[in-house]
Amino acid sequence: MGARIRKGDEVIVISGKERGKTGEVMEVRPKEGRVVVEGVNIRKRHTRPRPPEDPGGIIEFPGPIHLSNVALIDPIDKRATRVRTEVIDGKKIRVAVRSGEHIDQT
Repeated sequence: MGARIRKGDEVIVISGKERGKTGEVMEVRPKEGRVVVEGVNIRKRHTRPRPPEDPGGIIEFPGPIHLSNVALIDPIDKRATRVRTEVIDGKKIRVAVRSGEHIDQT
């Protein structure tokens, strides 16, 4: 799968019921091929009170979605783009295909 999408990237959902939503990648699960995106695929868990500090109730949290359903947002025109890698000075750098802009600014 590669490291085309990483934690902290801004992505857009390109298919499924959450199509069109954007958010920041909170977690990447490469073995499962899934990512957790802030504000996308919200799940609810009903929890029992666990004294003394946890009151219980309904907890909302983002669930994982498949990598194929998200695309990186181009840093220049804010639209979905594919990602390629280039080797510059012996380092692999991610590049947005749409604009040619470098994504890794390190």
